[in-house]
Amino acid sequence: MRAEELTEEAAECRQELDQYEHRIYVCMAAGCVSLQSEELLEELQDAVEERGLEDIVAVKGSGCMGLCAKGPLVQVQPAGLLYGEVSPRDANDIVESLGEEPVDRLRVPQQQQFYGNQKRIVLENAGRVDPTSLEDYLAADGYAGLVKVITEMSPKEVVDTIYESGLRGRGGAGYPTGLKWRGVYHAPGDQKYVVCNADEGDPGAFMDRSILESDPHRVLEGMAIAGYAVGADKGYVYIRAEYPLAIERLRKAIRQAERNDLLGTSICDSDFDFEVDIRLGAGAFVCGEETALMHSIEGKRGSPRPRPPYPANYGLWGHPTCINNTETLANVPTVIRNGSSWLAGIGTEDSKGTKVFALAGSVNNTGLIEVPMGITLREIIFDIGGGVPEGRDFKAVQTGGPSGGCIPAGHVDLQVDYESLQKAGSIMGSGGMIVMDDSSCMVDVAKFFMQFCREESCGKCTPCRVGTTQMYDLLDKITRGDGQMRDLERMEELCDLVGNASLCGLGQTAPNPVASTLRYFRDEYVAHIQDDTCPAGVCDL
Repeated sequence: MRAEELTEEAAECRQELDQYEHRIYVCMAAGCVSLQSEELLEELQDAVEERGLEDIVAVKGSGCMGLCAKGPLVQVQPAGLLYGEVSPRDANDIVESLGEEPVDRLRVPQQQQFYGNQKRIVLENAGRVDPTSLEDYLAADGYAGLVKVITEMSPKEVVDTIYESGLRGRGGAGYPTGLKWRGVYHAPGDQKYVVCNADEGDPGAFMDRSILESDPHRVLEGMAIAGYAVGADKGYVYIRAEYPLAIERLRKAIRQAERNDLLGTSICDSDFDFEVDIRLGAGAFVCGEETALMHSIEGKRGSPRPRPPYPANYGLWGHPTCINNTETLANVPTVIRNGSSWLAGIGTEDSKGTKVFALAGSVNNTGLIEVPMGITLREIIFDIGGGVPEGRDFKAVQTGGPSGGCIPAGHVDLQVDYESLQKAGSIMGSGGMIVMDDSSCMVDVAKFFMQFCREESCGKCTPCRVGTTQMYDLLDKITRGDGQMRDLERMEELCDLVGNASLCGLGQTAPNPVASTLRYFRDEYVAHIQDDTCPAGVCDL
């Protein structure tokens, strides 16, 4: 398919969708599927057919709509209605209400609250496209960015556009994406690779999984643009095997793209070739670290290696490799379509664009959100999230996954960006955000995350292997009522040692839950040790 033909096909797809007076979208992400959304979709389709409305009503599956607390979700367009907790038996009422009064009992009262403060870039197609349909993606300007770079831009211009946009890696450390691409672009070598890091292992995190389940073509387009920019003709998606729905849809999207000359050889009748393959991970958290990930793709044990050399110069099988996480690559098509200044105008001075978070824990509106950088924790937890359930007090929020820090209620007006979170003793991470109320014991929380870090350590370097175990043992000792005040000093020394001497990011950030809770909730540690009391009543002292 040539570029002109693709543009024509996209216009035809939009025209086909526009012919329907009503479009009903059913969330088909993993959370809603587990709540019978597949049966709901079938019932809605049957209800439309029984009434002979196929020519004016389209019923489609869609990706994650975000408000997971109210699943299964159904969206009706162009009316802009959102229905929540919908069951298959509600199908007839929804179809009969089209063009009439909405089904009030199903309407989601939190719709404006939840979506009002969000800014959707990566999730812009949520509720708009069927993740199994290339035609739907084309109708939503899909692959327009790829056509633009192939027909109008040089590889260097693409790299410069991403650099000037200020896009930073959304997988954890926030390294400038354009700088990484520039390194691979300039690296010598005939063979180069692009890798999508979809190995998402943080407890309570489901951002990358949802993106791949909901909009797989978007990630493939981002990978192809990256391949064009850096000079790579081969890409890998590294995804953990326990994401079967995301894997299934990704495989289907790859086949669709290949059949339409959007992947493979001579993309859009050009001289650009780019193939994508999938590699399944076995669930090791350390394989989210880029050097361990590369070892796993190569068929080796997933353990990190020292850097330098960096993957940009010495990556897969010794060749220059560009590694970005799923959300980073999902930003790329929109940046290319809209230009670098567009993204640079969103967010803060040093943190541009938006960030997707999995909002979980003690908050009313749990789910997947996308917000502009610089938004405050208060806006996320109380405005978008709807506050803490059952009238309990907000106590802390943990950002950045198991290696993130716990930020207390006193810092609720903290801006959410890379630098602000780091100063507060936490990290952005890949986007996990767990809210805790006053029933949480912060010593026990630190123990939980340290247990995770200890068990997921690959064991290659002594500081991480031994240090995380020692910190866990001290925390366990304190929660059993056997702690001593000098144990707090020992943990602080271990935090410094493990953070500064570990080989990879897992060990370097593993002390954060301990260091942050010692910093902000030291009184709870003291209460456990000196008073044999757990203020939250969690620990059995």
